[in-house]
Amino acid sequence: MTDAIARADAVYRKLVARAGEAWVEPRLERTARILEYLDNPQRTYRVVHITGTNGKTSTARVIESLIRAHGLRTGLFTSPHLVRFTERILIDGEPISDEAVADAWDEIEPFISLVDAELEAEDQNPLTYFELLTVLAFVACADAPVDVLVLEVGMGGAWDSTNTADGDVAVFTPIDLDHANRLGDTPEQISEVKAGIIKPGARVVSARQSPQVAAVLRRVASENDAEIAFAGAEFDLLEAKLAVGGQLVHVRGLAGSYGEEYLPLYGRHQGENAALAVAAVESLIGGGAQRIADDVRTEAFAQATSPGRLQLVGTEPTILVDGAHNPHGARALVAALGEYFDFDEWGVVLGAMADKDIAGIIRELAPVTTHLFATEADAERSASADEVADAAEASGLRPTAHPNIVDAIEAARAWAAEGEKRAIVVAGSILLGGEAIALARMEGWKR
Repeated sequence: MTDAIARADAVYRKLVARAGEAWVEPRLERTARILEYLDNPQRTYRVVHITGTNGKTSTARVIESLIRAHGLRTGLFTSPHLVRFTERILIDGEPISDEAVADAWDEIEPFISLVDAELEAEDQNPLTYFELLTVLAFVACADAPVDVLVLEVGMGGAWDSTNTADGDVAVFTPIDLDHANRLGDTPEQISEVKAGIIKPGARVVSARQSPQVAAVLRRVASENDAEIAFAGAEFDLLEAKLAVGGQLVHVRGLAGSYGEEYLPLYGRHQGENAALAVAAVESLIGGGAQRIADDVRTEAFAQATSPGRLQLVGTEPTILVDGAHNPHGARALVAALGEYFDFDEWGVVLGAMADKDIAGIIRELAPVTTHLFATEADAERSASADEVADAAEASGLRPTAHPNIVDAIEAARAWAAEGEKRAIVVAGSILLGGEAIALARMEGWKR
């Protein structure tokens, strides 16, 4: 192990020793305080801020690719990670170096105990994992330095620690029910929280939304003198056609129409994410009036990746990993499996966090599920394999329960070997997907 890796691993141990990502307080002021001590690094670059229920990371990655293809230096902050925490912070399209992470932490660390002491004096909890990770990303991107940071919220929007940055462009992917215990019981309530990323005078672009959600976004945009554009009205995905390794997409942007372009991502929803990304970058680069050059768009789309989203990790048998962790995501997964893959039977390896709508996820997956292999991620928040299996049985499936991803995949691969056109998809949790990706690399599932 190199010294840089050891230093970065030490940073991660210090982060995970704090209150985790499942523990969220609606507070911005303490993240803002430590950023003030650091001279507000988040104000040294332009920001594209992204929230929504599903598609945030995929959309963020296409936006980043488009901005980078313009010759600008980019930062990208997403969550959660699949294998290693440095995946969350990308500089110019690559995971941040261990040395850069450690150096940024060295800048931050002297102020952590200071702010923690202030919090204790006010009878508040110390800075959390995600608050400090956000600060780490801001500092690292300022040190790089980047021209534009593409910034994904952790949860919600208004009081998420990422909202200490002022987004030049606010981007909304589809908003549906998720984290209801934190954000609200209806899409309208949730959209009120997410709309908090709209800053005065910003430009706003949104995926198609329900009329109720769209009304909230329009109102908040108006209150902030922000111009808003919606998919299906001001821009749109006109067509998506199957192609080897992905699809050909035809997009109408804010500044003009773009002919067929190859996008190496599966699923119509990814085409819609790409259209949203185009509108976001048009808004950033030219205020919505400047068309993206054809060569820039071609380069950016060709380089677009979205790890853990319909990612092929194995052949013989085919094994896909998808981060679908709520009913809306599971519905998009099922549509993509039917449209882009030619298999007769699917084995679904499913594990989910205990606070998710597991029954709703299974209900959406059931129509394509021949056999469900219930399992659990190596995380305290994970529902047990038995709990997932019980929910599957309640939906009319006949699952088998497996204590970990290794056992579940072994059983699924054996099942796939017994049939002619069988494939496997791992879903229900980003954490579980990360474990599957790591296992695929270690065992060499791709041939």
